[in-house]
Amino acid sequence: MSNLIDIAIAAHGGWERWEKLNTISAHLSVGGAIWPIKGFEGAYADIHCTVDTKVPLTRFTPFLKDGQTAVYRPHETAILSDGAVIDSRQEPRAAFAGHGLMTPWDEQNLIYFTGYAMWTYLTTPFLFRHPGFQAEEVEPWDEDGEIWRRLAVTFPADVASHSTKQTFYFDATGLLRRHDYSVEIMGGTTSANYASDYKNFVGLNFPTKRRVYRTGPDNRPDRSRTSVSIDILNLSLA
Repeated sequence: MSNLIDIAIAAHGGWERWEKLNTISAHLSVGGAIWPIKGFEGAYADIHCTVDTKVPLTRFTPFLKDGQTAVYRPHETAILSDGAVIDSRQEPRAAFAGHGLMTPWDEQNLIYFTGYAMWTYLTTPFLFRHPGFQAEEVEPWDEDGEIWRRLAVTFPADVASHSTKQTFYFDATGLLRRHDYSVEIMGGTTSANYASDYKNFVGLNFPTKRRVYRTGPDNRPDRSRTSVSIDILNLSLA
């Protein structure tokens, strides 16, 4: 493992503080160009998301209707109403077979994508110490005159995410600034996810703003259109 992991974990609040956590709950406002394409414009404009810090598990409420909760696990997605399961899907990633960027989604598709995405975002960089992750520091990157160190990370098979291989960029202080991946369940993309507006929540530092852009062959973002926007309005740790 690269020492960049240790630097990043320290910058985000430290392993000792992280180990005391069980859940992260965030009040989110999510937008961007992808949601109308998928048939869910405004679905997460005002949503509460809770992730488990120990295992991949995400909940969203209210999910599409008052009284409904969406639950994500890597091998199952479900919709609950007043605590009872009203719809679910086993092995939800298989349902994306043949999908491309323009393919509309159903509700279980939406839960799966947003569930693994938010779990990844809220647990980075601490998730790199979970069993099965492999990380290697690669050549640094010049982002508009700033030199960012980069970590190439291979995700284990039992942790669902955008792609098996992803790249994370850290500034001189060790804070995450950019996160690159290919969204495999959309047929493959070239995406750069920028993290900014850091705030401290009970000893841990989280970016409260994320913006995702398509990147070109030069690895530079096309900022003319925001694919996904995520704003953390509030966050609590338990």
